[in-house]
Amino acid sequence: MSRKRRMFDIDIPPMDDIPVGKVPDKALEKRRGPMATAISENANALRDQQSTEETIRAENDRLAHELVRLRSEGLVTEHVALADVVTEKLTRDRKVGPDPELEELKDSIRDIGLSNPIQLERRSDGRFDLIQGMRRLSAYRALHEETGESIYAKIPAGISDATVLNDSYRRMVDENLIRKDISFAEMGALARAFTEDPANDCSDVDKAVAILFKSASYTKRSYIRAFASLLMMLDKVLMHPNDIPRNLGVELKRKLDANPGLIRQVSNALMAEPDRDGAHEVAILRTFVTSGAGAAKKPIATPSSKTRRAKTTFQVSGRAGVAKCSASSGRIELRYDLDFTRVDRAKLEQAIATLIEDLQEEDALTHG
Repeated sequence: MSRKRRMFDIDIPPMDDIPVGKVPDKALEKRRGPMATAISENANALRDQQSTEETIRAENDRLAHELVRLRSEGLVTEHVALADVVTEKLTRDRKVGPDPELEELKDSIRDIGLSNPIQLERRSDGRFDLIQGMRRLSAYRALHEETGESIYAKIPAGISDATVLNDSYRRMVDENLIRKDISFAEMGALARAFTEDPANDCSDVDKAVAILFKSASYTKRSYIRAFASLLMMLDKVLMHPNDIPRNLGVELKRKLDANPGLIRQVSNALMAEPDRDGAHEVAILRTFVTSGAGAAKKPIATPSSKTRRAKTTFQVSGRAGVAKCSASSGRIELRYDLDFTRVDRAKLEQAIATLIEDLQEEDALTHG
């Protein structure tokens, strides 16, 4: 039996219509096997991961540089051991004596912690110089001593790199200018201390005031200069300079400038009251600027107060030059190139006491 041959109609395109050359990518993708597809996807994932890692590294570098910058400017808070904080770099403008507000600060630290970190500068020995925050540091030290708790053994601080000394003083001064209790005497004393520090290369008080209190008004700087000058005139005599009101100090300084002889009178009046408190000292000073006050008037000459004729005059050589002396009955006068008001009071009293005792013994031997 013969098979019947089947016939199919197949439309074959002309040869010119068949594309010849490179197979399209889409066609390859359709023809690519599972292994090739996995390799391609893995390569793409690796490229994406590498790009992501490079972006992360760049961001980390930026953050690291930013952290270094913030730390160098003291804007990053760190906890520093109390023993590593040194307070010797700057002359503090805090008045000497107990701080009545320290207990309030300690209570606040106990309750809510320290809201405003102190400011330090790095030292070459690994320790830190205090720039701002003497009261906060004192409060932490007191709390640690009283409680012994480790939480008070370290204090929050912003640590910056060491700066120019003048800038460090400015930071301290600018912070303390907002204090309500800071006196003009404290600020004047700081200006004087600034000139006495050889590291500052500033021997003029007016220049020191201009440097330290640049942020203050011109009028306030003039008051500070007046108090700095007043402290120089009455150095070692004033016991309570921080209690002197602004107007009294400025006016007294003007009086002393106009009449330098008043300096001795003021000094004598103060030394005559060694047990005075702040209010009493202010009252004594006020008598020299109040109109009609007896202490401010020039003493009226009386026969008993006339200068006695010196019976003996002589000169004695000393380290500061030649001392000119004159002596008469009941009186001895010494002129020497030395500001005796700057000599330690106890030392001066001891020297006078020794002189009187030796002279009394000599007089006793002569007229015995």
